[in-house]
Formats: sequence, structure tokens, C-alpha cells
Amino acid sequence: MLTKKNLKGPKLNKLITGVLLATLFSACSEELSQTRPYVLTTATTGGTFYPVGVAIATITHAQLASSQGISLTAISSAGSLENLKLLRDNQAQFAILQGPFGAWSWTGEGPVSSPQTHLRSVSALWKNVEHFVLLTELTTNKNMSDLNSLDGHRYVLGARNSGAEQTGRFILDTLGIDYEEKFNLAYMGYGPTSNAIQDGNIVGMNIPAGAPVSAITRAYAMLGDRMSLLNWTEESLGKLNSKYPLWDWYDFPPGTYPNQEEAVRTVASPNVLVTREDIPEDVVYRITKVIWENLATLQEIHGATNDMRPEIAIEGLGAPLHAGALRYYREAGLQIPDRLLLEKAKIPASTEEKLGSNL
Repeated sequence: MLTKKNLKGPKLNKLITGVLLATLFSACSEELSQTRPYVLTTATTGGTFYPVGVAIATITHAQLASSQGISLTAISSAGSLENLKLLRDNQAQFAILQGPFGAWSWTGEGPVSSPQTHLRSVSALWKNVEHFVLLTELTTNKNMSDLNSLDGHRYVLGARNSGAEQTGRFILDTLGIDYEEKFNLAYMGYGPTSNAIQDGNIVGMNIPAGAPVSAITRAYAMLGDRMSLLNWTEESLGKLNSKYPLWDWYDFPPGTYPNQEEAVRTVASPNVLVTREDIPEDVVYRITKVIWENLATLQEIHGATNDMRPEIAIEGLGAPLHAGALRYYREAGLQIPDRLLLEKAKIPASTEEKLGSNL
């Protein structure tokens, strides 16, 4: 029996510590049992998707775990195509995608063979900027038309089956550039691609990424005016946006990259945050609200998000908005186009029943 006498000194301290630990464990267990855990899938740890995804998840957890019981954890992945599979199988509930994948997934086009009608848009994020590069000695106009002049030269669109490769193929197909005939395609990640052009093993590359991107910085620092970033014309941008109005102008002032003496005008599309249709409205509403009300913090964590602005939060989205995101943007006073309203969006003819093991 515990008495006043035998509760003195170390025994009393042990009892108090035990009670405190038990209380703390009980409180943590209760919080965990009440928390709704969600997973945000990103891309490889060497790119921009992963660190920005971690930042979004960290801010969300800090703002909503205790007050609303909403927890978000970021994981790495192979990128946009794998993210769609993880969403489909409910192994992740949120994902960051390259903009074209957001459009392809809704309609079942490009590398996505079946419509992902469970997909819903949450927000546009930062810009994915196209960096089509060619050795200056092979250029005539220093714009995208110069790629038509290649004759079996080695060119890199990205690593095999990567989002960069898929979007690069889509862009060149749309512009009518016969890369299968004119290019000797090589497949590499961004770092090895930059090394390859410096070593003379390839004549050009496309690096779609938030600008400035280190792969281009390193190549420019070594090659200077021996390489050129290719400009885009109004005609080329019009062709690219003819089916999916995702791209807009993006300008590189002189000095954006080392030894870059001339201004360059290229194009960019937003990376997008998406979710599943069955995620509760209040969860998506609160996460959307947290992202935009903590934008300054997000921008301090990663510079790629500096071009995010609330007024363009729904530009470049391919799938209809989730009800929770729609609620937030209406409260914010944004005009919602019909294509982002589920009741007015064009529903693909194929349905979930036709989805197999492959996308």
C-alpha cells in the first residue's frame, strides 16, 4: 500500500514520471486515433516535386493535425505516371503531377490509356518551364523550328518513361517535328544530360523544370554561347494550346543563366495538385486553404514556388475541381470556368469499369 511515508524521494519521482508518461501516451494515442492520415505522392528526391511536397505536407500537418485531425505525409515516387497509379489504387490520396498529365488522366490520352474519372483538381502550383537546348552551330533561327534540321543527331528528351520524355514527345508531335526520324534519341536524367552536352556526347536536350534549373546552369557555365536556349513563336504556342490550354509564355531575361547574353522567350505549364473524388470535402477545403494562406512560408522553404499566385490558382488544370477546392476558390472570388465544374465538364465515355491494371 502506498502511504505518505513511502512516497518520499526517488519513489515519488518515479511515480510522477510514470503518471506523466502514461498521460502523455494516452493523449498521443487519442490524437492519433482521431487523425485522418493522408499521403501526398511527389517524385524523385533529386527534383522539385519532392521538397515542395514535403513543405506542403509539413505546413498542413502543423496547421491541421491538432485542430482538425488532418495529417498529410509526403512520399517520393518515380513521378507523374506512377503517381496516377498510386492515386487509382488509393495508396496515395493526393499527388503532384505535371500539367499535361492532369489533362491526359481525365480524358485517357497520351501515356494514360484509360480515363481516370476518380481524379479531381485541387490547385495549380509552380511553373514547369520548357528548356529546349541546341548547340548554337546547329541553329539558324534560334527557335523551335531549328529542331527540324537535325539529321540523326543525339538529343535527350528525358529519362526513359519519365514525365519529361512524355511531355517532350507530346510537344514535338504537336509542333510537327519528326523526332523519330530526325533525332537519335538518348535517355538520361537531368544531371547526366547536362554532363553529356558538355562532353560533346549529345547536341541538345529539353529540361522541363522550375527555373533556374541547375542542369542548364551548369551547361551554360561550361559552354556559354556554344549552346542556345530555343525561343518559341506565337504560332508554336498556339499549336501547343490548341487542345489543352495549359501553356503560357515564360521569359528568361539576360543573365538568368551564366553567359546568357540574350533574352529568351519559352513556354511553361503549371504543375498541379490533384486528389481523389472520395476524399471528404472539408479535408480538401482545409488543405487548399492552408496552402494559399501560408504561401509566404511555402515560398521561403522553396524558391520554385515564387511564381505561385492565388489569382492563377486554377489556370492550367485538366480535371474538374474537387468540391472542397471549388468551395475555397468561390469564397476567394475566383471565376470558375465550366470545364472545371463537374456538372458541366465533358465526362469521358470510358468509365472506371474499364480500368485495368495499367493506366
